[in-house]
Amino acid sequence: MTHHPRTALVLLGSSLLLLAGCATGPTTPQHAAPPQTSVEQAPTAQACPAGVPEGARCLRGQDSAKSHYLIVMPAKWSGVLVVHAHGGPSLGEPKTTRADEDIKRWAITVKEGHAWAGSVFRQGGFAVTTAAEDTERVRRIFVDHVAKPRVTLLHGQSWGGMVASRAAEMYPKSWAGVLLTSGVVAGPATYDFRLDLRAIYQHLCNNLPRPDEPAYSLAIGLPADSKLTNADLTARADECLGVRKPAAQRTPEQARKLKTIVDVLKIPESSVVGHLNWGTFTLRDVVAKNGGVSPFGNAGVRYVGSADDAALNAAVPRFKADPAAVARFAADVDHAGRFAVPVISAHGINDATVFVEGSDTLRQRMVAAGNGERLVQNFVDSAEHSYWGDAYYPPLFNALLAWVEKGQKPTPAGIAASCLQQPGAAAKDCRFLPGYVNKPLASRIYPR
Repeated sequence: MTHHPRTALVLLGSSLLLLAGCATGPTTPQHAAPPQTSVEQAPTAQACPAGVPEGARCLRGQDSAKSHYLIVMPAKWSGVLVVHAHGGPSLGEPKTTRADEDIKRWAITVKEGHAWAGSVFRQGGFAVTTAAEDTERVRRIFVDHVAKPRVTLLHGQSWGGMVASRAAEMYPKSWAGVLLTSGVVAGPATYDFRLDLRAIYQHLCNNLPRPDEPAYSLAIGLPADSKLTNADLTARADECLGVRKPAAQRTPEQARKLKTIVDVLKIPESSVVGHLNWGTFTLRDVVAKNGGVSPFGNAGVRYVGSADDAALNAAVPRFKADPAAVARFAADVDHAGRFAVPVISAHGINDATVFVEGSDTLRQRMVAAGNGERLVQNFVDSAEHSYWGDAYYPPLFNALLAWVEKGQKPTPAGIAASCLQQPGAAAKDCRFLPGYVNKPLASRIYPR
């Protein structure tokens, strides 16, 4: 495959991160693992949050890096520990309630008899490497102070897929298997289209910023001192695109502009404001963590799908990514497919938050790293991003455990069939698509 300049810089960032450990193998992390003799304090028993299965025991604590965490032990333990890397990233100061929200959503893990451990992460916003370190740290706390699992699995959900992929490469001996659901697994390219959205939106709407407001590069998302709020952004989007109105109440101009965005960026109307939000506030956070310099750019991108592509491309504002920022961002967030253990991924094919096509990048990288046989990918007939339903996850965990412990590599068809074999499961609860053929990310996000 021919690499674009941006891709080469991304791979360079990953290579730099791994360089320090090349003497002992490609998966040796740059960041040292926590010592085998734990310096961490033992967690304390506390009341379980709402949604935890009856009979479970809950433990809380704050690790040496100041990350809060939650551990849940089921009434009857299978001997399996699932370490959960949560989605996001949540901007601002981390909140301990994040772990409560996660275990309520992923209570199925404990219902299956598995222990669950989740870090809130010490740092808010886009900090993947430190989140991977926090994920490893909560695993060590469990092993040193709670129990010795027979098997430890790493589960990355959404943005947590990015965290889990970093943790899997940084700490290859910590995990027996990895499950990635709705995961951000395509590295920095996942976020490029949000700058595309900002650029096209500004061309069409010219209100972010407005003409009478200080100009700034859209590649930084938003100036650090801006007081713009989420509500302000939504109001501006509604003013230009009519996003809060039924389609019949939009003006012809609003409908035309919204259609241009939907057609060119291949996203549904319902997701425009959400992505515009990420392309504003999350990009600002990424840039702040990169020393105020942006790793995003759209120079050379040719947009297609509008009523007049030539006019669109001539008018859309252009920005160049800073090469050093690109390398820094990649070094923090990216992976090279160098996973030492079995990996199962699953993704909804109509997920408008994290595009399913990113899963093809995961496949390509694992194949390139010689790990293609360690990956089994599954696809679900769903537009849901966060949680498909209780029926989907036990078959995925069971397949990963059989692969890890018995050497029985699963197939997508076998996982789909096992979903239907669960008590009370119906076809509507198990919409796996074992024959689905995924497309490359470049078919959905313009390469650069």
